[in-house]
Amino acid sequence: MLKEIIPKLPMRDISQTKDYYLNSLKFEVLGDYGDYLLVGKDKIEIHFFQFKELDPKENYGQVYIRTNEIDKLYQNLLENKVSIHPNGHLENKSWGQREFSLLDPDNNLLTFGQSIDE
Repeated sequence: MLKEIIPKLPMRDISQTKDYYLNSLKFEVLGDYGDYLLVGKDKIEIHFFQFKELDPKENYGQVYIRTNEIDKLYQNLLENKVSIHPNGHLENKSWGQREFSLLDPDNNLLTFGQSIDE
């Protein structure tokens, strides 16, 4: 029986990744193994593996994160001067989701979404 899913994304530099997720997105470290990092917030967890040769322009890592307070989350990120993806500002989508997106330091795309019906 399937229980949960935890995405694994590439990172070039653990200290840069930690800084972004802890200070910008307010995640916490769940594990730091030098070349492998685990971060979490609320009920989600993301793992990162070291990939020093990663070219961010060629990275297509993506995660979709569901939330139930998307407007509040978006506003908090704006107030903390977190960069929103240029094509990912908060908006209602035709597929019934309210979404916005961020790019982390390694160009991993984080899309946050909430059902418009909530």
